[in-house]
Amino acid sequence: MLDGRLHLQTPEGITLPLTPAGAPKRALAWLLDFLFRLIFGFFMFFLINLPGFSSGVEQGLTMLLLFLLLWAYPVLFEVYGSGMTPGKRIVGVQVVRDNGLPIGWREGVLRNLLRAADFLPMWYGLGLLTMLSNSDFRRLGDMLAGTLVVYRPQKQKSKRLQHGTPRELPFPLKPEEQHAILDFVERAPMLPPARQLELANLAQPLTGLAGEASLRRLQDYAAGLTGATPEPAPEKPAP
Repeated sequence: MLDGRLHLQTPEGITLPLTPAGAPKRALAWLLDFLFRLIFGFFMFFLINLPGFSSGVEQGLTMLLLFLLLWAYPVLFEVYGSGMTPGKRIVGVQVVRDNGLPIGWREGVLRNLLRAADFLPMWYGLGLLTMLSNSDFRRLGDMLAGTLVVYRPQKQKSKRLQHGTPRELPFPLKPEEQHAILDFVERAPMLPPARQLELANLAQPLTGLAGEASLRRLQDYAAGLTGATPEPAPEKPAP
């Protein structure tokens, strides 16, 4: 994990690059959720204590409110909010299973039940020590539930491939080999021309060509893999 990422392989052969979130980001998300719960709790407590409720009803509603804020809040938001409480959503992290799939009720309940143990002896001291002792930054609740807190993937705008005519591959390639072609064609414009040709020559066993011809053939293969429509070449001004 030299780049700080976990590369999980799904049964369909798709690689999911996930970056575990460290203690500072998670602490910020917790602080934001704490403030949200504090503000909402004060507001609801004010409403509960308005005239009209008996002492027994007030006590019952207060206990229900505390349960919702302390226990139900993280579980409900993580299960129904794609692994994100409001604080996690703002910070840009989310909870997933350790195989990259979304969490369910089992994972949401287990990881939050162990929050009390992670809080010991105070202010998540045990949880912080546990996170720093493993490369995935998992606290006790994550270990028991089989979950990870990772950075939420950012949606990237699809880039159209220039001057590529969609062409089928001459023979099947592995998913990682297809990704390598797409990554190269996408990043090629940022490389010096000599470096582009040098890398294109490495694909000669696939393209059967060399130099500029191999580079153009790789662009054709990439356009075929993405189903992209090639952008027309810029028109030359009339003489």
